[in-house]
Amino acid sequence: MTAEEMRASLTSEKPPLKLTTPMTALWWDAKGDWAQAHGSVDELETAEGMAVHAYLHRKEGQAWNADYWYERAGRQFHRETLEAEWAALVEGLA
Repeated sequence: MTAEEMRASLTSEKPPLKLTTPMTALWWDAKGDWAQAHGSVDELETAEGMAVHAYLHRKEGQAWNADYWYERAGRQFHRETLEAEWAALVEGLA
């Protein structure tokens, strides 16, 4: 799924069924529901889940917590903007 396809799916009330848990978290984040997004990946112990978890804490403004999750994910996903990082995550997880 491309970032554009993901954005197009945001007109729905619920995320598409075919999405993985990390992608579902990004969908909820794009809908403006940070708590639902975070809850989706909070206990997910996969590299993909931890990368999304890191992004969500960065968006929340907790850089120290984001850095912890980036390290656990084994990734350096920091992008210049949150939107660019969101799109990179969607493209990378598709």
